Amino acid sequence: MPDTLPPDLVIRHGRVIDPARGIDAILDVAVRDGRIAAVGPDLPASPRARVIDAGGRLVLPGMIDTHAHVYQHVTGSFGMNADLVGVRSGVATVVDQGGASPLTLQGFRKFIAEPSATRVYSFISNYLVGGLMGHRYVRLYGPDGINVRETVRAIEGNRDLVRGIKCHAEVGGYSRWGIDTLKLAKEASRETGVPVYVHLGRLWAEEDGTAVDPDEVVRQALPLLDPGDVIAHPFTRHPGAFVSPDGRVHPLLHEAVARGVRIDIGRGGHASFAAARAVLDAGLRPFTVGADVHGYTLQRQDGGEWDRGYFDERDQSRTAPPRPMGGAAVFSLAQVLNELLALGFALPEIVAMVTVNAAAMLRLSDELGSLAPGRAADISVLAIEPGRFVLRDALGEEIAVDRRLRPELTVRAGRVIEADASLLSESLEHVAAG
Repeated sequence: MPDTLPPDLVIRHGRVIDPARGIDAILDVAVRDGRIAAVGPDLPASPRARVIDAGGRLVLPGMIDTHAHVYQHVTGSFGMNADLVGVRSGVATVVDQGGASPLTLQGFRKFIAEPSATRVYSFISNYLVGGLMGHRYVRLYGPDGINVRETVRAIEGNRDLVRGIKCHAEVGGYSRWGIDTLKLAKEASRETGVPVYVHLGRLWAEEDGTAVDPDEVVRQALPLLDPGDVIAHPFTRHPGAFVSPDGRVHPLLHEAVARGVRIDIGRGGHASFAAARAVLDAGLRPFTVGADVHGYTLQRQDGGEWDRGYFDERDQSRTAPPRPMGGAAVFSLAQVLNELLALGFALPEIVAMVTVNAAAMLRLSDELGSLAPGRAADISVLAIEPGRFVLRDALGEEIAVDRRLRPELTVRAGRVIEADASLLSESLEHVAAG
């Protein structure tokens, strides 16, 4: 019997790009009871349905940010509000990377994941301490701070929330413990069948009196990884990641990708356009786009901390937009997409990275990443805004562009939410003079 019930919401005349279904056309999207009802031309709408004209705009499956830091307050000024970097920035789903630990996961569920309008998942920290105060205290992050049994127990009891394990393979930790923390993460990963997400590139300073060859971290870490594992920060300016001090991309990276290891951008506050070009010229393409927005690269214009009321929805006095510290800030997933377009990526490729690819990384391809009828109605609507804008990396290099993507609406399980985050202000990309 055909489905003839009228939709609750129809988004009309947008450029619908759904790489999972091979769609790139001007179409309508109909939503009923929080799920996609139909995608096609000139869909009917009842007088009671809400109709949104998306002419001249992109209509995408709800975007997924695969690298977020949203354990607000618990991670200090490092942690952001899930809805600010999520639905209010055009993003339907965010994946917190390492904020919650085996000991703090239930707090993350109750106070972050459950109350947020944004869909929230966790790559649980490899460390019992999790992301407390944004990983400031390096001594807490050695092998003695890891309990594989507790990690496994937390994952097994929270399969709906935990999609993987966040860990590190970086110069500062290597100078203290070698590669032992990654080995313990892989032990838990293999026992539970979830992937690891590995931070490459310096996070902490080396132990006093040590000198580490940063490429040795890569040489020891990559052979431990399995298909589906993720290596992060390909475009970082820091050593011990994708680009060697001599400017070459390590050949083991090609071997890892060939056997199914995936690359996530994890843009953060340390991206280098020069490093990005080196990686792309070497033939390596990121699989997903994590924005890695966090409070360490941002400050309020009035000098306040991110965790002191700015994200409190009860505070109606906040008006000042954020500004970068040192020109290295990332404010939103859309900003990273604009950088990728400037680096030569095609629009359908970057849409795939934040939809179907991200769903595959989370092993949720049957639920997320597509506008297929019957799926949860998670939709991102973005304008293509003309103008003169300047994108800036962590080293001060600038790229001028004549357009940018700017989120306007997020639909999350059928609920329409305006993309009104202050993170999408003019400080997102600097307007070129003249």
